[in-house]
Amino acid sequence: MKAGSFLDLCYSPEHAVEVTLQPIRRYGFDAAILFSDILVIPDAMKRNVRFTEGHGPEMDPIDESGIDGIKTDHIIDYLKPVLETVERLRRELPAETTLLGFCGAPWTVATYMIAGHGTPDQAPARLFAYKHPKAFEHLLAVLAEVSADYLVAQIDAGADAVQIFDSWAGVLGEREFEAFAVKPVARMIASIKARRPDARVIAFAKGAGFLLKDYRRKTKADAIGLDWSVPLDFAVELQKDGAVQGNLDPMRVVAGGLALREGINDILEKLGDGPLIFNLGHGITPQADPQNVQLLVEHVRGWRRADGKAD
Repeated sequence: MKAGSFLDLCYSPEHAVEVTLQPIRRYGFDAAILFSDILVIPDAMKRNVRFTEGHGPEMDPIDESGIDGIKTDHIIDYLKPVLETVERLRRELPAETTLLGFCGAPWTVATYMIAGHGTPDQAPARLFAYKHPKAFEHLLAVLAEVSADYLVAQIDAGADAVQIFDSWAGVLGEREFEAFAVKPVARMIASIKARRPDARVIAFAKGAGFLLKDYRRKTKADAIGLDWSVPLDFAVELQKDGAVQGNLDPMRVVAGGLALREGINDILEKLGDGPLIFNLGHGITPQADPQNVQLLVEHVRGWRRADGKAD
């Protein structure tokens, strides 16, 4: 199956549907997540997004004048192929299989737009935010608005829930986390809920650690995603306020065997009684053996607590 470039694959409903459905057919997961990418929004903003082998995503970096000149009235039309993928998936998936849509959080998307690529600590975006606070605030506001529109469109196309991925939240200090991660996501969720009150939104601020303590309350997310560095005792406290998603280290899936079983058991022993969406603490890696994924599914579904009670 050939679709051209990675972005061509994202914009090809036929191919994107097939890629989304393959793991459902193979493993029978409870949910399918739309095959796409968080950078389709800046691509729709004509930032010349491309994916280069060995370098990851790249795009034309944006400056103050570029931010001031951003046009957004065409973005949902540009992304119609992705919405068609959502519609097709909802028709083809079993009724009991949840379909998850998603987008990138404004902070994370902005980091790529400012630097033109990913960097280890996203220093270019942090520096830009300090030197040009009004321009950066405007960029976050624009991204929050268009991303909320995009998620509403995904919900209307058939997504049962949507996720907001803030993959670079962990590089922010406390003040910056509030301004760049919390407020834009809260703005998005308020906009989504105002138009679709029954919408269910998962927010994932990777690496945020203790700053997650008030993240759900401030953003009004229905569930929060947890990466593998979140201590399980802290996760138990977060779970008291609602569902959590995560947080198995993806390397345990690569390792398999005892490491995988122990990781699963630790999470389920701590979080299995509460509202939990068992998942990895971030995306699966290419090194993961498909047999280990199958073991994970079987182990989670067959898990019994130490007291002998079935999950």
